[in-house]
Amino acid sequence: MAADDCLNELQLEDDYLARGLREAHRRVRAMDVPHEERTRLTHRLLAICNVAKQDMEHAIARLDAFIAYLDGEADTPSGRNASQGD
Repeated sequence: MAADDCLNELQLEDDYLARGLREAHRRVRAMDVPHEERTRLTHRLLAICNVAKQDMEHAIARLDAFIAYLDGEADTPSGRNASQGD
């Protein structure tokens, strides 16, 4: 029996979000960008963490959009990914 077999859906979402936030934070830290851009990206990560306290699904959507932005896959006309309602 794998360790993941005992996890329920909420625990899987928690784990996915935690791992994603950790990876996104590492990527932002490693980026060679001006201080202002790093600050803006860090604020977006903090906003995702704050949303996670109230709405896990929305936080996951925002994290996925943020990671797409870091990957250069922005899909909004302005070039900035924003989850619906942001």
